[in-house]
Amino acid sequence: MNHPDYRPNLRTLGTPRGVSSVVGSQGIGASPGDKKAKNKSMRGKKKSVFETYMSKEEVSEGLKKGTLIQGVLRINPKKFHEAFIPSPDGDRDIFIDGVVARNRALNGDLVVVKLLPEEQWKIIKPEINDKETEAVYDSDLPEELCGHHIPQQSLKSYNDSPDVIIEAQFDDSDSEDGHGNTQNVLVDGVKKLSVCVHEKGKEDAGVLVKKDEDTFMSQDTRALPEKSLQRSAKVVYISEKKHSRAATGFLKLLADKNSELFRKYALFSPSDHRVPRVYVPLKDCPQDFVTRPKDYANTLFICRIVDWKEDSNFALGQLAKSLGQAGEIEPETEGILTEYGVDFSDFSSEVLECLPQGLPWTIPPEEFSKRKDLRQYCVFTIDPSTARDLDDALSCKPLADGNFEVGVHIADVSYFIPEGSDLDRVAAERATSVYLVQKVVPMLPRLLCEELCSLNPMTDKLTFSVIWTLTPKGKILDEWFGRTIIRSCTKLSYEHAQSMIESPTERIPEKELPPISPEHSSKEVHQAILNLHEIAKQLRQQRFVDGALRLDQLKLAFTLDHETGLPQGCHIYEYRDSNKLVEEFMLLANMAVAHKIYRAFPERALLRRHPPPQTKMLDDLIEFCNQMGLPMDFSSAGALNKSLTKTFGNDKYSLARKEVLTNMCSRPMQMAVYFCSGLLQDRAQFQHYALNVPLYTHFTSPIRRFADVLVHRLLAAALGYRERPDVEPDALQKQADHCNDRRMASKRVQELSTGLFFAILVKECGPLESEAMVMGVLNQAFDVLVLRYGVQKRIYCNALALRSHHFQKVGKKPELTLVWEPEDSEQEPAQQVITIFSLVEVVLRAETTALKYSAILKRPGTHGLLGPEEEEDHNEESADE
Repeated sequence: MNHPDYRPNLRTLGTPRGVSSVVGSQGIGASPGDKKAKNKSMRGKKKSVFETYMSKEEVSEGLKKGTLIQGVLRINPKKFHEAFIPSPDGDRDIFIDGVVARNRALNGDLVVVKLLPEEQWKIIKPEINDKETEAVYDSDLPEELCGHHIPQQSLKSYNDSPDVIIEAQFDDSDSEDGHGNTQNVLVDGVKKLSVCVHEKGKEDAGVLVKKDEDTFMSQDTRALPEKSLQRSAKVVYISEKKHSRAATGFLKLLADKNSELFRKYALFSPSDHRVPRVYVPLKDCPQDFVTRPKDYANTLFICRIVDWKEDSNFALGQLAKSLGQAGEIEPETEGILTEYGVDFSDFSSEVLECLPQGLPWTIPPEEFSKRKDLRQYCVFTIDPSTARDLDDALSCKPLADGNFEVGVHIADVSYFIPEGSDLDRVAAERATSVYLVQKVVPMLPRLLCEELCSLNPMTDKLTFSVIWTLTPKGKILDEWFGRTIIRSCTKLSYEHAQSMIESPTERIPEKELPPISPEHSSKEVHQAILNLHEIAKQLRQQRFVDGALRLDQLKLAFTLDHETGLPQGCHIYEYRDSNKLVEEFMLLANMAVAHKIYRAFPERALLRRHPPPQTKMLDDLIEFCNQMGLPMDFSSAGALNKSLTKTFGNDKYSLARKEVLTNMCSRPMQMAVYFCSGLLQDRAQFQHYALNVPLYTHFTSPIRRFADVLVHRLLAAALGYRERPDVEPDALQKQADHCNDRRMASKRVQELSTGLFFAILVKECGPLESEAMVMGVLNQAFDVLVLRYGVQKRIYCNALALRSHHFQKVGKKPELTLVWEPEDSEQEPAQQVITIFSLVEVVLRAETTALKYSAILKRPGTHGLLGPEEEEDHNEESADE
């Protein structure tokens, strides 16, 4: 229902990450120390719910002495009263129980905690097999693990074709973290995009919540083994409020109509349960909200928390905007972007004035004398077919001695971004382009990212190149870095390149290829692709021999209706040889540049490191594999990669088990992060775990990553194109930290966008059937990986037509026996045993609440999705185990 008379008397959200200028000294921007005096003055007037924050001086002293611990707060999205921070020693995360212990900190905040006495630590009950409390999201994982991350591309326009397939785009940061081309759609695990107004587990009365059954406080823990205890703590200070303090959700009237609060405030109920409920002034609400609240029951609002006092169960907020109806793509998308602090506003006139004004722009004549002219080279791009920001190109020229001159040519974005300009400031603040299923929020104005910088075909472009002389085996004989000018002869899609790889001796018909400049032929391009493919195979093989790790997970690609923008279908994105070709040379360029800038500026190089897995989570995984009889070697990244490669066969059941185990292996992995080389004393910490290389950075995607722009400037200085950098290591580290934060937020947004579209697909096209493999077994439920769609879901026994169910451990393996009610009186009850790696069939069905869907286990004996032979093979293999 539309309400044209609704005019919120608050500003709409400006820069989403910023703090409202109307917030007073006690608002969101105030530091904990600033609040201390006021908090003390409140004592005696009203009982405090939360503790007063420590002073900055007390915190600094406590961190030095080791009595306090600092870390990023992670709140469990399914059990919002549970939170964690990483343990500095890599052991089990430190547990923070309840909203009071969180002390007004929100998910993602950098907090300081104080450990509680040991008798108040969490007791881990061994029979509870619910690992979700320490699960990580795909966005927590280093992208290099995943192969090159493949952000989804925006569409040119819906009018280009009746149905648009949203492809993935190569991102050289994914393989570096070991995570392949994919990300799971953790719809439930990431966030409830929209929830029913009546959420379970949140009481209007306040923050008190029921204790989880596996947590016991104030007990004698002296007789318990150490591994049964989890260190527990409380938040005593918020070092940095990294959460945007913005949330989407719904408005409700307060329950007590006779209270003074009822006449002043409404209750804002966030969709994300990790965000507290918020009082918002009624004067900010729609004029008829009090008299017609049901009209707004399905309307999404954005609210920003401005204060949260010690004596209040609820935060105080301001309504910023009405988004529209819950469950619709654009309102939900805007809510996601706002919550994660993505600046999606138009670029200001001051920023646009920094761009070249005389259009069409041409390369100034003086640049030709400063750069190597490569316009006669056979250079081409390989990207998703929908890509518009083309920031990397390749060339491969055969040499007389049988070797090859191979070039990686990257858009010289830094040329167009004057250091210290408004454009530089905004690009640094955005830090990354944000890829949604249906569009992209660019880091740079479109004139740059789609025209002037984009390496569009048959146009002269400024580039930064790395050129090697390589043997056919991929051995580097020579290496050159420099500024160049190229003229791409064609824009290939991954499909074009793949067809060339798969048809080495057949000529691809011209009509099946994009236009190629007359100076070059399709035959020349085809041969260059084949040569690059052969070299890339050698490079890839050697990388894994040298100990690299890759964790390929399932990734969804959507087909959208060109008129409505709604998803029509989806499929698992296939990562093929053409993707691998691009990946190998981008990795090679990034590693080469990392060494170059570190040699030139050992104290001021912007690099990227990937710490080893979290110790405790890795130990848990090792124990699990031992229990399951899986011969996995976790001693190094390379050993793990070999285990994943050798342990499983190529039959359908084995591949499904590999998907599940790969997902489990991703959980202990830490994020890869940017850092300034001068601030880490131990060179061993520079190591990149997944790639197993000593130095790595990001150079190849400056159109969409500001870190790459900084690296381009460092490389230019190293080559004498500009003065040595005068930035101090501390300032560079601050930039690196910001890039890390925005990159994490960007990946979260991408996951949520994928989850949004998949939830809508289930609603529009469901119910959807698929095979699924059991990932975890609990006493009342079990988790599955839905193989056709790559989503993880929990199936609850009480949602099934069961006569009974029974949980037990067979040896150390959890097992859930389901006894189904017979469909008619003449049938016997069917029995089904659920264990880890059981292959089952599920149905995904939309619920009445917007964007929620559930997985229902199909009754055994109904027509299966496996063929009879496959089912027989699977059963035989299961028996062998």
